[in-house]
Amino acid sequence: MKAINITEKFTKFSKNWHPHQIAVVDDMQVILAKLKGEFVWHSHDNEDELFQVIKGTLYMQFRDRTEVINTGEIIVVPKGIEHNPTTKNDEEVHVLLFEKLNTAHTGKVEHKLTQTEYPKI
Repeated sequence: MKAINITEKFTKFSKNWHPHQIAVVDDMQVILAKLKGEFVWHSHDNEDELFQVIKGTLYMQFRDRTEVINTGEIIVVPKGIEHNPTTKNDEEVHVLLFEKLNTAHTGKVEHKLTQTEYPKI
């Protein structure tokens, strides 16, 4: 048991859309990611996802609307809801995610941005 400095952990990687695991809580994982530009439309059939914006502004696109999540705010994407996280104006956004260990990065969608393993930092 040690404190985890989130700010310091963000200095350990630079690649966008490449999640890194910083902790495990029971069957859940805590992930950090840097996002820039548009991701890919996807959903998770059996898992909710929690996004907390640490730095920047995240635009969470849903088929019927876009939610704006600012620094210090969270959004929970319920299981089965198609979504597409994106950023604007070339801004790099830092997020903390909380999700089940078996959550597939892009659900059933295979894309060049899909990651199958999250490095532990």
